[in-house]
Amino acid sequence: MNNPLPRIAAIHDLSGFGRCSLTVVIPILSTMGFEVCPLPTAVLSTHTAIEGFKLFDLTDQLPGFIEHWKAIKLRFNAIYSGFLGSAKQAGMVRDFIKSFADEDTLVVVDPVMADFGKLYASMPPEMIGEMRSLSSKAKVITPNITEAAFMLDREVPESLTEEQVKEWLKALADLGPSMPVITSLPLKSNSDRSFVAAFNREDGRFWLAGRPQVPTQYHGTGDIFSSVLTGSLLQGDSLPIALDRSCQFVASAIQITFGYSGLDHHEILLERSINTLHAPVTYASYRLIP
Repeated sequence: MNNPLPRIAAIHDLSGFGRCSLTVVIPILSTMGFEVCPLPTAVLSTHTAIEGFKLFDLTDQLPGFIEHWKAIKLRFNAIYSGFLGSAKQAGMVRDFIKSFADEDTLVVVDPVMADFGKLYASMPPEMIGEMRSLSSKAKVITPNITEAAFMLDREVPESLTEEQVKEWLKALADLGPSMPVITSLPLKSNSDRSFVAAFNREDGRFWLAGRPQVPTQYHGTGDIFSSVLTGSLLQGDSLPIALDRSCQFVASAIQITFGYSGLDHHEILLERSINTLHAPVTYASYRLIP
C-alpha cells in the first residue's frame, strides 16, 4: 500500500485514563510526521500506577489483527513495541518483526515491565526472559535502569560510574541490539540530574545526555522519551542528537506540568507541550563518554 508518510507499527497498550502508551505514542509520532498504526496489546482502564486498574488482555486477538495486516500487504518503516499484555505476546512480537521487518526497518523495543526496583503489578516473572529475547531482535532498546538490571540479571544499583555505565551498555548490546539506551540513569558524579546513556556498536561510541531533576515523579515519561527517540532516529537524526531531542522534550514537558498545582495521578500535560516537538535543538547537552 503506497503512502506518502513513513509508517510505524506501534505495539503498545491503550490506557483509557492516564497519558501513557498509545495515548502519547500516537500524538507524538503523528506530530513528528509519521503514520502510526497501533497494534494494541491490552486495554486498561487506567495506567498501572493507579490502584484498582482493570486490564483486558488482547493476546487472543493479536493473531487475527496481524494476519489481516499481512493480507493487505502493509509495510512499515519502523516497528516500535512497548507494554505487553502477557508474556506470550513477546513471541508474537518477535514473529511480527520477522514477518514485517527488512534490513531498512527501524526496530525499537521498549521493554516496559518494571521500575523502582520491582516488576509492575501486571507483569509475571517470566516476562524478564521474554523481554530479553525480544530485545535481541531490535536495533534500539530503551530500558530504564531497573529493566536493564533485570535483563542482565543484576542488582538494581543506587548509582553507577561512567565506566560502569559503559560496561552495562556493552552487556546490553551483547543481547543483540546495536543501539542500547538506558534511561533513568543514576550517576555517582551528578545526583541532581536525570541521565540517559547510549552505545552505538557500529562506531563504538558511548553517549550521555541529561535533564534537571524535579522534586516529583511523573508517569509516562519513559513512553514519551522512547517515542521522541524513535521519531528522531526515523527522521535521520544521529543517536546523540536523538537522545538530546528526547531529553529536551521530556524536560520541557515536565517543566510545563510542574508549574500547575493540584494535578491528580502525576501525568505529563502533553497537550501543553507537544507543539515544542517542532523546535530545533537549541543547545546540545549530550557528550561523549570517553
